[in-house]
Amino acid sequence: MNIDGQHYRTIWEKDIDTICVIDQRKLPFVFEVEELTTVTQIAVAIKDMHIRGAGLIGATAGYGMYLAAKEFAVGTTEHFDTTLRQAAQMLKDTRPTAVNLAWAVDSQLARINTGKSTADKVQIALETARQIADGDSGMCRDLGNHGLVIIRELHTKNPDRPVNILTHCNAGWLAFVDYGSATGPIYAAHDAGIPVHVWVDETRPRNQGASLTAWELGRHGVPHTLIVDNAGGHLMQHGMVDMVITGADRVTGAGDAANKIGTYLKALAARDNGIPFYVALPSSTFDWAIHDGVKEIPIEERSGDEVKFFEGRNDKGQIARVQIALDTTPVSNYGFDVTPARLITGLITERGIIPANEEAITRAFPR
Repeated sequence: MNIDGQHYRTIWEKDIDTICVIDQRKLPFVFEVEELTTVTQIAVAIKDMHIRGAGLIGATAGYGMYLAAKEFAVGTTEHFDTTLRQAAQMLKDTRPTAVNLAWAVDSQLARINTGKSTADKVQIALETARQIADGDSGMCRDLGNHGLVIIRELHTKNPDRPVNILTHCNAGWLAFVDYGSATGPIYAAHDAGIPVHVWVDETRPRNQGASLTAWELGRHGVPHTLIVDNAGGHLMQHGMVDMVITGADRVTGAGDAANKIGTYLKALAARDNGIPFYVALPSSTFDWAIHDGVKEIPIEERSGDEVKFFEGRNDKGQIARVQIALDTTPVSNYGFDVTPARLITGLITERGIIPANEEAITRAFPR
């Protein structure tokens, strides 16, 4: 994607010792690049949401394993293997819901174990980190082209107006290495000359829609409008939404999808109003070991401070943090919910549009 005419990925190598990421906490008001040189810094960046989004979390963890391997290369092979496993567990513990994280770490461990020496293992870790990042970008590009077909069909039915798409949270290129999942089809349609307009949910409490999705759509020139989270149902009732596309942090082998809290409510409203509801994901987001998403997907509970405090720019142009609830007010802050497969029209993947059921998923991705 382009920022002020310059192409960026969300993660890249400055050199073999330094991994660069866009610090998403500073957006949309400040564009700042953070340099990471240790696996501990990578873990903090993931846990404290300097970076976020299923695909980018996986790619960042992949580079975290490389930095760990490089750091632990001094010493015996036995020490290397032990400390690397400890680093792997530290990375896995940072964010429990996004399956891409564990997938990337486990992929690294499996590949690294094939090395004959610590030097071999470090080189394998670097190559694998690059493959994970490139693979994420490629899958998002491909799923975007498949989703483009849906948007083109909707435009053909109503050629006199833009295709109105509602999305929740940020599943854009900021959440992946490039292109994005939910936004992949949107960018592909916009670049193909199909008029689109995106309704962007705020996505409280961290406001990823307001601060990230709206920012990147604006940078790419895609028409969009920011709305409060609870406005989606009203828009659907009045024929102002043609389709819903969200991303996912974990999708079961049977098609249930975990995404940012509030997604389930959008799916219910879409079903009630006869509006197609799609989940866009690269195949690395599938969790083949889980079938009942509501019962089995771990749901991250985050700090109540995310709900009690609000951050933004004040009238002096300064970034400020304000408190909106009393210190004594109890807070519950579930980060995700699960949309059952029965509410999902289809899964947009790099291998095409797949019905959200186990038979179709297994046929598309035979294991």
